[in-house]
Amino acid sequence: MKKTAQLLMFLTVFALAGAMAQDRDQDHDWERSQIRHVLLISIDGMHAVDYLNCTQGIAGVNSGQPYCPSLAALGSTGVNYTAASTSKPSDSFPGLMTIVSGATPRTMGVYYDVAYDRSLDAPAVTTGNGVASGTCKAGGAPTGSTTEFDEGIDIDQTKLNGGAPGAGLTDGGIASIDVQRLDRDPKTGCAPVYPWNFVRTNTIFGVIHAAGGYTAWSDKHPSYSSVSGPGGTSLDDYYSPEINSTVVALPGVTTPSGIACSTIPDSSQTGAWTDSFQNIQCYDTLKVNAVVREIEGKNHNGHAARVPTILGMNFQAVSVGEKLIEANVATGGYKDAQGTPTASLLSEIEFVDDSIGEMVQELKDRGLYESTLVVITAKHGQSPIDPNRYFPIPGHSGNNGTTPATLIASLLPTSESPLNPTGIGATEDDVSLLWLINGANTQAAVDTLEGSAAKAGIGQIYYGPSLALNYNTPGLAPNGDPRTPDIIVTPNVGVTYTGSTAKLSEHGGFSHDDTNVMLLLSNPAFRPHTVFSGVATAQVAPTILKALGLDPRTLDGVRMEGTPVLPDVNLNFSW
Repeated sequence: MKKTAQLLMFLTVFALAGAMAQDRDQDHDWERSQIRHVLLISIDGMHAVDYLNCTQGIAGVNSGQPYCPSLAALGSTGVNYTAASTSKPSDSFPGLMTIVSGATPRTMGVYYDVAYDRSLDAPAVTTGNGVASGTCKAGGAPTGSTTEFDEGIDIDQTKLNGGAPGAGLTDGGIASIDVQRLDRDPKTGCAPVYPWNFVRTNTIFGVIHAAGGYTAWSDKHPSYSSVSGPGGTSLDDYYSPEINSTVVALPGVTTPSGIACSTIPDSSQTGAWTDSFQNIQCYDTLKVNAVVREIEGKNHNGHAARVPTILGMNFQAVSVGEKLIEANVATGGYKDAQGTPTASLLSEIEFVDDSIGEMVQELKDRGLYESTLVVITAKHGQSPIDPNRYFPIPGHSGNNGTTPATLIASLLPTSESPLNPTGIGATEDDVSLLWLINGANTQAAVDTLEGSAAKAGIGQIYYGPSLALNYNTPGLAPNGDPRTPDIIVTPNVGVTYTGSTAKLSEHGGFSHDDTNVMLLLSNPAFRPHTVFSGVATAQVAPTILKALGLDPRTLDGVRMEGTPVLPDVNLNFSW
C-alpha cells in the first residue's frame, strides 16, 4: 500500500480514537487545574522582532522607550519563544489551523485559503471571487476544483454581516456562508464541503467542547469557523464580521486608542477595511468588544452566557500596517532591516497593545486573571521587513518579470490559471503553489521554471523527493494526496508576485520574515524567561490542552505528527 493510502487509513483510525477519548472527557473536572480559561490571540503579522522592539524599545521610536506596555506586562510573567515558526505555507488559513490543531498542512490538508483539490468538483454557483461553477456527478470521477475559504463564499461579501438573512449589521457568522458556492464532493453524493469539514483533523475547540467546556472564537471571515473542526458543532460562540466588506459606520464603537467609529474615520477608503490604517482599527475593535463581553460572561452580542473555557480572536491591524501603501495618506511597513516601524505601523502596534490591555483588565476585574493562560502568537509574519528588499513581480508597471504560474499557465487547471480573465487566479503571493492538470508534466514544468528562474525571481523549487519530505505525494488516492501541490516555488527574499500598487510586503511563503512570529505564554504564576531554541506554532494546541488538564493526544495532529508541548513552561500536568 502506498504511503498516502496508509496516511488516510491512519487518519480514520486516529479520528475514531480521538472521538473515543473526547467521549471519556465528558466528565472532566475543570477545577483540578490552576488554568481554567485560555485567552488565545493571533496578532497577524507580528514578528518576534516586533515584540522585542515594542517591549524593549528601539532607537528612533518613542524616544527609544518601550511602546507596548500591555505586552511588556504580560512578558513580565511570561515565557517568550524567540524562534517560533508558523506553518509553511504561512497563509492565514493554514496558519490558523496549525495553531488550533497541532498539525501541519500535510496532515490537516490545508494549504491556503484559495488552493486546489483534485478529488472535488466545482461549486454549483460561481463564488464571489471567481471560482467558476461546474457540474458534479454523484459517485463519478472528480474533475478537480480550486477551493476557496475566504469572503468569496459569503452570500454577499460586500456586507459586514456577509449577507446573512435577517442578521444585524456586523453579525452574520456561519449563516452568511452560501452553500451553493462551496465545492462539492462526488464521493458523498455531491454534498457541499463546509469549511469545518474541509479540515482533516480535529481541533482544540472540538476537544474542549467535548469535555464540557465552553468555546468562543472571533475571526475575519465566516469561513474561519473551520476552527471548530470536523462536524462543525464545537463552537458555542463564533463571531466573524467580514473583513473584505464595504466599510460602513459603526454606531457606538470607539477603539481602545480613542478613534470614534460612529462615522467612518477614513472616508477616502471605503472599498474594504484593509485599505485604510484607521478603518482597520474600527474593524478589529468589533472583535475586541466581543472578547471583552465574553470575559464578562456574555456572548459576543451581549446576552448572558458562560465565561468561555477558551476564547480569543485575530488582529488584522498589524498586518495592514506592515504592507499597506495608502495613496495620498501614508506608507506603512518598516524603515530598515532591524524592524523600526514607520509611524503608520507604530499606530497599529500601539492599538493592538491597548486592545490587549483592555482584555487583560477585564480578566482582572472579573477575578479570572490568575486562572487564565494568555497565549499570544501570529498566524503568519510578513516579508520583507527590510523595505530595500521588496521587489514585486510583474510589478506596478508590469515590467519586473513573470510569475511562475504565468510561465506554465498551459499546464494548470483553468481555475488556477492566471490567464483566465474571469477566474480567481493562481495561488501566488510571496510563494507560488502549483497544481498541474497532469502530474506527469511536473518535470517539464520545472524545466520551464528553471529556464526562467531569474525572470520569476525564483529562490527554491520543491517537487518530487524535496517536496515529499514535508508533504504527502501529490495525486489522487490511493497513490497520492489530492490537495498537495505538484510544485512549490519560494522566491528570493522580498519578491512578491503582484502588480498591486497598494502593498509593500506580503505573506504565505517560507522566508524567515514570513514564518518567525512572536509566541508568548503568560500567567501570573509563571517565572519570566526566554526560550531561544526553535519551536513551532503547532505546539500551541497541545500546550493549551495540557494547561487545561486535557490529554494532548486527543488531537489527531499530535498523534499523527508527534507534536510536542512547548518546552520550559510549568503546566502542572504530565501525561
